[in-house]
Amino acid sequence: MEKLHGTTVQEQLEEIEHIKKVREVADKIKDIKIAMLTTVNNEGKPHSRPMYTFDVKDDGIIWMFLAKDSHKVKEIETNPNVILNYSNPQHDLYITVNGLAEVSDNPVKIEELWSDRFKAWFPYGKTDPNLALLKITPQQAEYWQSPDILLAQIVSLVKNTISGNAYEEGENKKIDFLTNQHGEDKKNT
Repeated sequence: MEKLHGTTVQEQLEEIEHIKKVREVADKIKDIKIAMLTTVNNEGKPHSRPMYTFDVKDDGIIWMFLAKDSHKVKEIETNPNVILNYSNPQHDLYITVNGLAEVSDNPVKIEELWSDRFKAWFPYGKTDPNLALLKITPQQAEYWQSPDILLAQIVSLVKNTISGNAYEEGENKKIDFLTNQHGEDKKNT
């Protein structure tokens, strides 16, 4: 874990809480390398496409490479609100991340993330003039995960039927990165 930046105990506790949230989401998506990135096009309609994502560090930032001349850049400059959808059907796991995106030319981060596998899109490598980074700062995440064992699903269904409760298929959880552990909005504190 990186050094905490908070100057008070309260700020450090909030940082730790944020890191716990980030790690929970990062653990869920660590084996899913492709996310569907949704932006809003110039007609105001959602536009989705698959994008390769990198492992998420404790800062929570989700990084992707993109071409500077792509429609994504124009869409993000007009409306930075994006959605990432991750899917792992083998484990009945589905995750949505809402965040704010920005285009970055950070050469240190490009160097850190670069692999020759990306030469298919950026033939001049990490110095390709069309290469940029997409930096997504998550604001909220939600995931759904069902037990991947049929027997566990049957037992849960029978148990809920006997008790008169509705069948709940696995776990569903929302994670808000914009509130601290007291439920206060970080933008207003």
